[in-house]
Amino acid sequence: MEIAGLKLPEIAPGSVWLVGAGPGDPGLITLHGAHGLAHAEVVVFDALVDKAILDLANPQAELIFAGKRGGRPSAAQEDISAQLVALARDRRRVLRLKGGDPCVFGRGGEEALALAQAGIPFRMVPGITAGIGGLAYAGIPATHRDTNAAITFITGHATGGAVPSDLDWQALAQGSPTLVIYMGLRHLKRIAGLLMEAGRDGAEPVAILTDATLPSQRTLVTTLAQADADAAAAAMTPPALIVVGKNVAFHAQLDWFHALSEPR
Repeated sequence: MEIAGLKLPEIAPGSVWLVGAGPGDPGLITLHGAHGLAHAEVVVFDALVDKAILDLANPQAELIFAGKRGGRPSAAQEDISAQLVALARDRRRVLRLKGGDPCVFGRGGEEALALAQAGIPFRMVPGITAGIGGLAYAGIPATHRDTNAAITFITGHATGGAVPSDLDWQALAQGSPTLVIYMGLRHLKRIAGLLMEAGRDGAEPVAILTDATLPSQRTLVTTLAQADADAAAAAMTPPALIVVGKNVAFHAQLDWFHALSEPR
């Protein structure tokens, strides 16, 4: 298939594409992703994939929900991986659709390993991760020459649901000017405490983003010391991103997303 002169690859029977759907806004899916959806025979999709993106799928495709949400009954990762292998062995054209980017806290690496070990051909199709797309929609540059030459993505909970115990919070606090924490809202008090114990200033700006890139997106600007209390008072709910660092201050000037929706 060609789009604007670009020749795009086809999903071969018996193969799997691991596709990133982006952070929410359907317009942020890639050409490869949209093309794959239009030609897949089976789409195995996650909980955070917007329905408008699923509407891009081949009308004859079988849609299989395989979402995983914290604290709720979810399919086991081993079962999802085994299902992808079984569908491919049945000579189906399979597309695994994951929110954000498949390999940024998305378990895409685990699924790719399962496919590789089973001898199933696969392709990884990157997506815009929420830590980039969500920040952009909140008017918070991921990097800026005046504030940070590094940015660090952190998961806010380990496999069992607790704050990861293998992170060097001292190194994170001192080594990266901008921290972007995924899935950390439930443990925000603990995470903020660890960062402040490691030397981050309690007055440092923090932004909490929910429903990133969607019309319902909310951005709460607070400080590290007040973040947990302010998030509770504002009834912020997962899925959420937490941004720590000077770049949060740009939000006041660069909040283009809400400016576009305000009446003139």
